[in-house]
Amino acid sequence: MDLVETMIRDQKVRISITKESHWYFFHFYFAHYIKYRTATFQREIIGLTEDESVKNFFVVAFRGCGKSTIITTSYPLWAILGRQQKKFVLILCQTQAQAKQHMMNLRRELEENTVLKNDLGPFNEESNEWGTSSLVFSNSNARITVASSEQSIRGLRHNQHRPDLIIGDDVEDLSSTKTRESRNKTYQWLTAEVVPAGDRDTRIVIVGNLLHEDSLLMRIKENIETGKLDGVFKQYPLVQNDQILWPGKYPTMEDIETEKRRSANEYAWQREYLLRIVPSEDQAIHRDWIHYYDEIPPKKKKHYGYSCYLGIRIGVDLAISQKDSADYTAMVIGWVYEDDNGLRIYILPKIVNKKITFPETVELCKSIYKSYYADDTIPEFVFEDVAYQRALPQQLEAESIYNIRTSRPCGDKRSRLVMTAHWIKSGKILFPRNNCEDLLNQIINFGVEKHDDLADAFSIMVLSVMEERPGGQRIFFF
Repeated sequence: MDLVETMIRDQKVRISITKESHWYFFHFYFAHYIKYRTATFQREIIGLTEDESVKNFFVVAFRGCGKSTIITTSYPLWAILGRQQKKFVLILCQTQAQAKQHMMNLRRELEENTVLKNDLGPFNEESNEWGTSSLVFSNSNARITVASSEQSIRGLRHNQHRPDLIIGDDVEDLSSTKTRESRNKTYQWLTAEVVPAGDRDTRIVIVGNLLHEDSLLMRIKENIETGKLDGVFKQYPLVQNDQILWPGKYPTMEDIETEKRRSANEYAWQREYLLRIVPSEDQAIHRDWIHYYDEIPPKKKKHYGYSCYLGIRIGVDLAISQKDSADYTAMVIGWVYEDDNGLRIYILPKIVNKKITFPETVELCKSIYKSYYADDTIPEFVFEDVAYQRALPQQLEAESIYNIRTSRPCGDKRSRLVMTAHWIKSGKILFPRNNCEDLLNQIINFGVEKHDDLADAFSIMVLSVMEERPGGQRIFFF
């Protein structure tokens, strides 16, 4: 307390300490943002900004915790005005509207924060640079530029300086993570445009939320864990191991429940406060719709002559690449059955989901075919009739496997899965209680799971059965 009082009274002491410590810089010059006692996790985040031995760091934290104030508003100013002496700070966000807001926040602090101006100013306008996209600090020959992912940042320089600190704040949202193409585009933007914009000693800091198992931050986390990227990844949900991470703002679990009621949206609460990756509100399949079976009914004949057991149908979704980021080759096998209760599809636990070569795929199909072939069963494979998948049916026919059909894709993957929803919910499709979790995760969490190959193989198989029943007619596979 004596040090704080000395800093309050003595400007020279205050300037000396705040230049050395982002912690004191934030608490003195950004005290108007502080309404509650600073939490341990916030101290850790500020500590990461100070620790130059950590080249890159990435923070995922709950909504309203002050992460953007600390990292996107306070840190860029301290990085230039404090001991790190950065010369070119580049702040990136997803949209130009967000970029404009960040710049307004920074500009307001420099223009209206009296203590900051008196201690570390003046901050002078220079040749019309004091605008919506850049701030130039003439006293230290430094610049802060804010840009969106929609803008090109190739070749950006401030005099001889390339960006030596790059900060990304919410560079993706639910919309941009919906498709593999969009997620790849964001990752490509980071690796091919943002990283090369800096220099070998440039520090990269990204703050945001977890929106998808294959989102930018999840890819970064995986790269750090596998040693492909140097850096620190920190994750701070509001409640962790039954402990409240910000007791200054939320002293009790009753306060947490009050905040949850204010959110009024379970999906947003799980995603933005507890940092759980959950499907959006337009979730295609819900877990409580799933029906399970304990055993498959036996093959038998009814007295009027048709078979209750109708055969084996195998939906196949081929991967077109063996790269780490590519989908897997997936096969979902259905045991199709009909009796007085109607038609049902029993999903067999022998699910295929692996990265394999084309020859290996051919051999696997032959093995599956032989394992189910019997006098009353000729397993049938179903493929999508798209260019890169046509080679496999042709090869299987060359191997004397003729019970193959192709189907034209109807709509996108989500639309196809939605078409199976009624059969799932009504119990026409049943799942094994064990050895099926990968498939169920992809079906239930479609849109946030990293891969969707099993879900698509499932849809291909089910829709091939559904399309054979116009007007309730029975189907026969043999």
